[in-house]
Amino acid sequence: MKFKFTLFLAKLLALSIFVQAQDAKRPNPMSPIMDVPGLPRVLLIGDSISIGYTLPVRERLKGKVNLHRIPTNGGPTIRGLVQIDSWVDDGKWDLIHFNWGLHDLKFMPHGKRQVTLAAYERNIDSLVRRLKKTGAKLIWRNTTPVPDGEVKPRRFPADVVLYNSAAKRVMEKHGVPIHDLYAFALARLSEIQRPLNVHFTLEGSDALADEVARVVLDALK
Repeated sequence: MKFKFTLFLAKLLALSIFVQAQDAKRPNPMSPIMDVPGLPRVLLIGDSISIGYTLPVRERLKGKVNLHRIPTNGGPTIRGLVQIDSWVDDGKWDLIHFNWGLHDLKFMPHGKRQVTLAAYERNIDSLVRRLKKTGAKLIWRNTTPVPDGEVKPRRFPADVVLYNSAAKRVMEKHGVPIHDLYAFALARLSEIQRPLNVHFTLEGSDALADEVARVVLDALK
């Protein structure tokens, strides 16, 4: 009996080491990259949705673009306002593809949204003004859909429409083009999004990556 238990522990340890080794081999989308001289520098700003498509976008743009992303989850606009200088000051960016929204509209434990709609619109305006100072081309990527049902943390599908509309007003005021990833995802949501989850499957992130890569290349022409 003691031998069997020891053997079980040995197998468990071996499995743990194997999993850790596999994890170590996986690229980290938030790790810095070395630029290829002569290629345009592009920065992705966004939350976990953008983290999910960073690596496949980078693969699709290999040899065409130096694709960077901020080294963290962009979170809500209130985080963006605090950290935006550190995110953009290090590089001369040719293009910045950016989003905030899913964290702003989520409900916190106290029962209120993390950032109200009015505050969100003001914050987005401030962030766009700061990004324009970089001299980069800007592309606003609107917020992807929230599915129906009990999503945790609590979010509502209709709020995405409201927050996207607020952001659209800001982009139109500043002349910033909008990448409508919301409409793209909504048209095939059951195929690419996890059930009762704002996040996407691996295949779903690949589909979003196709769209992001296409938009980035078109903007750099």
